[in-house]
Amino acid sequence: MAGVQPLNKKTIVKKRTKKFARHQADQFKRIARSSWRKPKGIDGRVRRRFKGALPMPSIGYGSDKATRNIHPNGFKSVVVNNVAELDMLMMHNRTYAATIGHSVSTRIRRDIISRAEQLAVRVTNASAKLRNEEDA
Repeated sequence: MAGVQPLNKKTIVKKRTKKFARHQADQFKRIARSSWRKPKGIDGRVRRRFKGALPMPSIGYGSDKATRNIHPNGFKSVVVNNVAELDMLMMHNRTYAATIGHSVSTRIRRDIISRAEQLAVRVTNASAKLRNEEDA
């Protein structure tokens, strides 16, 4: 459903796009790919926020409240598992887009997609797990 345009056109600005590296992740292969962990050591440079040390995540890196949780297509995402849950988005079709749950069967996916077209609700993964009629 490409016809529905988002209501909010505000540009999404991220204060930081890089991931926060774990302390000493550049020195040890085993933690090089790991996610952020807060340093707990008594003498840690990162924990004490010394100049030149790695930055720590803090509340100041948070996104603008108006653009938080918004996808690049301009919609907020709601996971939908059946047609009844899709009907909740009827009056909010310019703010929220439906994402069909991964465990939903092909038959119910078709029902959800057809109902979404009637309600003019954008479905982000409308083509997932669907085959053409001649393939089946």
